[in-house]
Amino acid sequence: YMLQRTQDQDENVALEACEFWLTLAEQPICKDVLCRHLAKLIPVLVNGMKYSEIDIILLKGDVEEDEAIPDSEQDIRPRFHRSRTVAQPHEEDRIEEDDEDDDDNDLDDDDTISDWNLRKCSAAALDVLANVFRDELLPHILPLLKELLFHPEWVVKESGILVLGAIAEGCMQGMIPYLPELIPHLIQCLSNKKALVRSITCWTLSRYAHWVVSQPPDTYLKPLMTELLKRILDSNKRVQEAACSAFATLEEEACTELVPYLAYILDTLVFAFSKYQHKNLLILYDAIGTLADSVGHHLNKPEYIQMLMPPLIHKWNMLKDEDKDLFPLLECLSSVATALQSGFLPYCEPVYQRCVNLVQKTLAQAMLHNAQPDQYEAPDKDFMIVALDLLSGLAEGLGGNIEQLVACSNILTLMYQCMQDKMPEVRQSSFALLGDLTKACFQHVKPCIADFMPILGTNLNPEFISVCNNATWAIGEISIQMGIEMQHYIPMVLHQLVEIINRPNTPKTLLENTGIQKLNNLCFVLQLIRCTSLRNIRDNEEKDSAFRGICTMISVNPSGVVQDFIFFCDAVASWINPKDDLRDMFCKILHGFKNQVGDENWRRFSDQFPLPLKERLAAYYGV
Repeated sequence: YMLQRTQDQDENVALEACEFWLTLAEQPICKDVLCRHLAKLIPVLVNGMKYSEIDIILLKGDVEEDEAIPDSEQDIRPRFHRSRTVAQPHEEDRIEEDDEDDDDNDLDDDDTISDWNLRKCSAAALDVLANVFRDELLPHILPLLKELLFHPEWVVKESGILVLGAIAEGCMQGMIPYLPELIPHLIQCLSNKKALVRSITCWTLSRYAHWVVSQPPDTYLKPLMTELLKRILDSNKRVQEAACSAFATLEEEACTELVPYLAYILDTLVFAFSKYQHKNLLILYDAIGTLADSVGHHLNKPEYIQMLMPPLIHKWNMLKDEDKDLFPLLECLSSVATALQSGFLPYCEPVYQRCVNLVQKTLAQAMLHNAQPDQYEAPDKDFMIVALDLLSGLAEGLGGNIEQLVACSNILTLMYQCMQDKMPEVRQSSFALLGDLTKACFQHVKPCIADFMPILGTNLNPEFISVCNNATWAIGEISIQMGIEMQHYIPMVLHQLVEIINRPNTPKTLLENTGIQKLNNLCFVLQLIRCTSLRNIRDNEEKDSAFRGICTMISVNPSGVVQDFIFFCDAVASWINPKDDLRDMFCKILHGFKNQVGDENWRRFSDQFPLPLKERLAAYYGV
């Protein structure tokens, strides 16, 4: 019945029926229930992915060239800034993280028509089914794809390209043998005379970007990049938008593979500044910011800076402080400043000053609103968040060169207020900035540490995971700078940090930040042992919890404990009766250290121990 209704002539009925498949595909029973019906269901879903006549009229599918027509304001979706989250994935100091899927991976290739229709629902259902059935879906899809992709009617061909994109994630492994033939065909489709075919091809190719980048660059990456750059300068606005989004995905996947082509890429992106209408300009900022994130310091060459910075600064000067177009531009500049490093110096002073002013204005407006809510509107705090994030980008990019700017401004006073804001995203960004300023010019941060540390301690709450993550990271950066002077502040944060480490399901980035890789290779941990006199605390649950955290940290980075291992031994010996599994953890660390240094070095090392300590370790742990 549902299969028949999904093919109903009334699109509203067909859409309701199609939603049944989408909902079922998301249930655990899906595989068992649907496996016998795939042969009938898949062709129905694929058929629903064609544009209807009314879709084409609403999309102005017959209009091929519209680049000169200004956008109406309702065409432009509201943008929301996402605050910086700090992580240490490997040796890097920062990545931008976001749990949600990127916009360019959404099955949302025709957002100017109704938010939800049969085409989108069919594509979404096929996408979810591909993730459930994986390559088992391909025998039902491939015969259809062969017919669709080479069909003379553009509407049918376009739906085949959408199908290919929809199954990309779920069926990637099974599709690999066909990609050497399909990718060149799709690259050819980027030159199709129909704009709607060109735009969907951009999206589908972006779904296979990971595979493209894994091949020799001349084979697929170079031809794909060349054609996408042409589409970025397409005469159709929908194609410009799709190409820009697809290119941003390609940038993320290719990273430094793009370095040899930087001049050509920048030439195209900068030319687009003069060509684009309002809506696509905002997407162009994202493509430039992603490029900067992907190639990093390779962008710091005079010829590239001369191409890129004048149009960005021109837009920066044109926009008023209350214009929300500042959000994507500030995000873009943050990435560019981080990548250019000292290359951004000629532009940094006015950018820095404006960011400080944006923070100050937003805080002042918030104070007025809190005092007299009837008379003053609440400010849009996104202006403040995005300004704090750009200041972080400047601090990270310029390093010590930012010192003069910080010295001549009230940014630390403003940051102190931001760190106490009710809005978690404001606190999140202010802690990221605190960490970056600590690394760049600690001499200005140090006088404020007594004010900052209690606030950091109260924000070590994993319920607000990104805030907690950035606060933890900032504490780590401060501890590196403070060294032994940090001991006064340890009681403010120790309990919370240990709780985070021992908490089940703590996210990896938070564990890495708490896990003290950044906290001066475990010197901080050993300061915890000394400064909080754990050795003098009687055995109890809190002491047990603290030592489990310390053992976890040592197992993450054993080399960091070497310099202060005697303090660890002393603290371990303070236990009268540890639980069996904790005793095993102590044993493993002590014997691991002894085996690593060898018997002779261990003997010399243990000769430094006071006699009671030596006897206790020998009796309890056999070392």
